Amino acid sequence: MFTLENLVRKNILALTPYSCARDEFKGRQASVFIDANENPFGTPQKLNRYPDPLQEQLKARIAPLKGVPAANIFLGNGSDEAIDLVYRIFCEPRQDNVVAIAPTYGMYAVSAEINDVEYRPVLLKEDFSLDVDALLRAADTHTKVIWICSPNNPTGNALDRKGIERVIREFQGIVVVDEAYSDFCDQRPFRQDLAQYPNLIVLNTFSKLWASAAIRLGMAFASEEIISLFNKVKYPYNVNQLTQEHALRVIDDIQHINNWRAIILSERAHLLPAIAELPICKAVYPTDANFVLVRMTNADAIYHYLVDRGIVVRNRSRVQLCQNCLRITIGTPAENNQLLGALRQYKG
Repeated sequence: MFTLENLVRKNILALTPYSCARDEFKGRQASVFIDANENPFGTPQKLNRYPDPLQEQLKARIAPLKGVPAANIFLGNGSDEAIDLVYRIFCEPRQDNVVAIAPTYGMYAVSAEINDVEYRPVLLKEDFSLDVDALLRAADTHTKVIWICSPNNPTGNALDRKGIERVIREFQGIVVVDEAYSDFCDQRPFRQDLAQYPNLIVLNTFSKLWASAAIRLGMAFASEEIISLFNKVKYPYNVNQLTQEHALRVIDDIQHINNWRAIILSERAHLLPAIAELPICKAVYPTDANFVLVRMTNADAIYHYLVDRGIVVRNRSRVQLCQNCLRITIGTPAENNQLLGALRQYKG
């Protein structure tokens, strides 16, 4: 039976979090702020003041968009902060381990190294589908977390939902489903099923569809108990005021965002068959993301050829199962046409 307390590091359970006076007067009105040693003279934007440490206004706006109560939302400095917090909350260094699919997003492994936690990659099948049995077999009594990215990066495909559900049900630790690319996918997002799965954490981001990679705003959705642990361990003012304000403006322009999504999906439908027709292309893999993985005759040579023409794609040739593969983000119509023009002229 899943018990959250049994998974949390003992020092985290005993931790007294940092508290500021504005947490303590929360819910009351105040007009004089002389509690935080700030400079009282500020700009019209009031950037002399510390930002809301729990980003309550922003969470209230995100909640209806994502279909998740504000109490079940954590906001961080990119999704990478949430990834790091999972290790710091649940994994005892040099004792616990985590399991992850492979290939996948590289920061799960990097963060494991930083936190001195054993990282156990489990290869996807040859068609990049999920091997549930192998994933569960890799776990033992010291496995605290299983990482699943869907749609996956760099493969682009959404993993079988029933298979992910089985992992969540059968594994008695934390399962993190990273849905950074779910806005480009028709599959039902797992954040809508938090009530069913107390061991589930779902990641999302403002960097992809929301065209806000520069502001570094990541989201984690989980039970209130898990979110309270995130808030307990995070740094007090982890999301700055400018980031919060920009995110609110983006949310106000939701129609523009939806229009961008339609264009990206249309361009994806146009670009994939056009690449597949090229003699230098050996395979175009199905994608549910805003990028596509393609296997080429000579990925290294084609990558450098494109760089010489000012076109940067991602060479994934040295990633497991991705030999001779390039990962190509869906660009604007003009960018996609420039890419295709260059590939059609390649003579290697």
